[in-house]
Amino acid sequence: MKLSVVIPAHNEEGCIRKTVRVLHAHLSAEQIDHEILVVNDNSTDRTEEILVELQKEIPALSYINNSPPRGFGFTVRKGLETFTGDAVAVYMADGSDRAEDLVEFLDTLEKNQVDCVFGSRFIRGAKVVGYPQLKLILNRFANLFIQVLFGFRYNDVTNAFKLYRRHVIEGLKPFLSHHFNLTVELPLKAIVRGYSYTVMPNDWINRKAGESKLKIQEMGSRYLFIVLYCLIEKWLSKGDYLKHELEKQTLHETQSTLKLKGQSILKRAADAENVK
Repeated sequence: MKLSVVIPAHNEEGCIRKTVRVLHAHLSAEQIDHEILVVNDNSTDRTEEILVELQKEIPALSYINNSPPRGFGFTVRKGLETFTGDAVAVYMADGSDRAEDLVEFLDTLEKNQVDCVFGSRFIRGAKVVGYPQLKLILNRFANLFIQVLFGFRYNDVTNAFKLYRRHVIEGLKPFLSHHFNLTVELPLKAIVRGYSYTVMPNDWINRKAGESKLKIQEMGSRYLFIVLYCLIEKWLSKGDYLKHELEKQTLHETQSTLKLKGQSILKRAADAENVK
């Protein structure tokens, strides 16, 4: 299985070099076939210059530029349209996620034969270092709110660190979120649409360079919008987007395509016979 790691990066000159090197070293040590896809989000510092340098030493690294408008959601969506692997993880450029956890996520995805692996920073086995107190309080309140609304036990929906099989990403489109609310849209859609998942602990360590791009005052209404959108889908869509419904539709489209191709081949053969 080939693993793709999408890393959104905006003005991360102080972090990106170490983050990519550490990630590549761990994945290579575990002999995991992988690509590291950094999406440069209109950086005005040396981020792109550093990526060009890193490509010379890390063949698994590639980068693309996100065209305006700028935003975390747009940037990750660009990566999800471009990745080439069988599974994809969203990984933070600031080094707050751990490569060791990603290796365990991939192992669990394959062994348990699930569609997704969701990380939680707030279950036994996880460690959180340097989480700002106000953000922590708001995080726990927001996740409890989501748990109550949707009636599940998963307690870290807002955590961006998750792993999805390729067919799941295709089944979650089209994406709506422009900003950090994409971290909520992806898992909620996956759960509502019936994709299987397991939850694993993951550590989170606050950045040591640069500044966080998450602005609390800008995100409240955006998170609420996407939560309510997914809740309405759960209540009113009549199962139109469920995994098995999408699979049946895909199977039907494939069968129709094959039938048309078969008819075309038979017609060409008949025409050739008539010419003889």
